Amino acid sequence: MIKTEGISTFVAVVESGSISAAARRLRLSKSVVSERLVELEKSLGGRLLHRTTRKLTLTEDGLAFLDRARRIAREIEEAAADMAERRGTLAGPLRIAAPVTFGRMHLGPALYPFLAQHPDIELTLDMDDRRVDAAADGYDAVVRHGPIADSRLVAWKLAPSRRLLTASPDYLAAHGVPKTLHELEAHRGIFYTNRGAADWRFRIATGAVIVRADLALGVNNGDIMRDAAVAGLGIALLPAFIAGPSIRDGVLQEIEVDHKPEQEVIYMAHPEGRNPSTKLRAIADHLRRAFGNPPYWDPSVP
Repeated sequence: MIKTEGISTFVAVVESGSISAAARRLRLSKSVVSERLVELEKSLGGRLLHRTTRKLTLTEDGLAFLDRARRIAREIEEAAADMAERRGTLAGPLRIAAPVTFGRMHLGPALYPFLAQHPDIELTLDMDDRRVDAAADGYDAVVRHGPIADSRLVAWKLAPSRRLLTASPDYLAAHGVPKTLHELEAHRGIFYTNRGAADWRFRIATGAVIVRADLALGVNNGDIMRDAAVAGLGIALLPAFIAGPSIRDGVLQEIEVDHKPEQEVIYMAHPEGRNPSTKLRAIADHLRRAFGNPPYWDPSVP
């Protein structure tokens, strides 16, 4: 007889990339995860995974079984959650991916009271600035800042988000305050490398234009960008959720040039074709209320 726990374990191993990572995700020992895989393979009568000391790869049978296994595992989770919701309880597992700086500064503090109010929700929050594949990596949703690049995602807006040109008062005193995009190009820039060469995008009458200043620092983390700007290394185009406290404290100064940076949003997105759970919708609603519109972190908010 095929056990559902074996199917869920198989899906977790594939999505996590290793038995060790799956064991951490499932909060089980590696030996239990391995035993469940072996038992599942015996029940199915074929190998699902090639195991080496370095990596796991799917066999042909494993690849054929994976999609159905994912559906079965998800339906079991959704059925259990549905039963809990019928009793007026939000319950069951959720996996959400979010960027590091926003998660640390705003998402985590907003989620803590919600999770305390709904202790039967089993939330796993993965903090990573890379763009994850929500469906392939097994996430119920991703929280992101910026444009929505993946058309396979259904996005819910959580809050508007402004990006602000910022620099330290000392840097501006030494190098001058740019007034136009042309003057901005002559300055030293601190760039977010996950956006590549298109990091500094501004709205003009005909659409958008990209400004390329001299590189002072390229980095894939917003905390480091802010700290580098505070240290006087150059100008950084930062989300208000990062720059707001530093602007209020006077260690960064907002720069206004002749065109505005492109508007962006904080959004939660789930894979297309997947019916989002009641608890995921409840989290999204809670986050909208917690962030506000305009959001509390924007320095224009009194």
